[in-house]
Amino acid sequence: MIEPARIIEENDAEVTIEWSDGAETHYSAPQLRRSCPCAGCIDEWTGQKRLDEKSVGDDLAFKHISIVGRYALNFHFTDGHDTGIFSFAYLRDIT
Repeated sequence: MIEPARIIEENDAEVTIEWSDGAETHYSAPQLRRSCPCAGCIDEWTGQKRLDEKSVGDDLAFKHISIVGRYALNFHFTDGHDTGIFSFAYLRDIT
């Protein structure tokens, strides 16, 4: 299984993950907020996106980032949203 080797908070709006296979991915806060997999952003029954991506400003940043167990990250965004659990597999898939 591919896992993060390092998680680097570049600044208050960007994070980089260096993966165990040598790959490196960069994410911005707006990109991750628009990709949030939580039930408030994605309908659990239909899989349809509930979040209007236009409502997420390009100036969005992270308040802080938390590690969830050994399998995910939780981003706390400056718009107050913090319910998404971004599994490492999901983060790798959205690159």
